[in-house]
Amino acid sequence: MEYKRKFMIAALKQAKKAADINETPIGAVIVHNGTIIARGYNKRETKKNCLCHAEIIAINKACKKLGGWRLPECDMYVTLEPCPMCAGAIISARIDNLYFGAYDYKSGCAGSVIDLFEKNKFNHNVNVSGGHMISECADVISDFFKDLRKKKRDLNKNG
Repeated sequence: MEYKRKFMIAALKQAKKAADINETPIGAVIVHNGTIIARGYNKRETKKNCLCHAEIIAINKACKKLGGWRLPECDMYVTLEPCPMCAGAIISARIDNLYFGAYDYKSGCAGSVIDLFEKNKFNHNVNVSGGHMISECADVISDFFKDLRKKKRDLNKNG
């Protein structure tokens, strides 16, 4: 279990990079044979592109690293339960295992709103496990939005 914590901490570091550039703080890493081969964090605002989610960025990097669109023997660690787009990409990339931190009760597709990972629904089954380092992952996101709301209040007060 300690190795999972190590990789979730790496995903949290990615989330903090996103927060540092005023992006929603979600981070992801992809692990192949015990080694991180790809990292990603949200860049939707920076890149002005709705596809620039942490998971998609990490998948793109992992595909380049391994030289193909399939990611066999790979695990993904992400700080927030994937959305529909990212869930579909994880399934399509043939990732073996998904470990996520916080649940997303508004758009999570690993059981919160819908379960796109339900076994035997698609041509590839991903093993999913949620709630890893849940407090730390949830705090990064909630603290980010608290700070954002405070900045907006201060701006409205002073502007």
